[in-house]
Amino acid sequence: MQVVTLEKIKTFSPEKMKKINLFDTKNLFCDLYCFEPGQAQNPHTHEGEDKIYYVLEGEGSFRVGAEEQTVGAQSAVLAPAGVDHGVANRSSQRLVIMVFMAPKPHH
Repeated sequence: MQVVTLEKIKTFSPEKMKKINLFDTKNLFCDLYCFEPGQAQNPHTHEGEDKIYYVLEGEGSFRVGAEEQTVGAQSAVLAPAGVDHGVANRSSQRLVIMVFMAPKPHH
């Protein structure tokens, strides 16, 4: 059984958002994204994969398609396949997000 303690592995960088892989299987992956205030993930698209952002700590400004909304802890955001999406930490607090993506993209 694989078990990860998020509090022990979350990491922040003053240069850019940190991406920490939690699980990586042939069917999906799960990452932890850690943002300092002012950091962002540039909008991008995944043609064949849906993505779910789950906010663990803080609040982020999420953009999915033409919509943008500020979302706080204990909330999830769906970015469907083929739709432009990204997130920014416009707050003065750190932002921690768990990200699930399936099917796993082919690199």
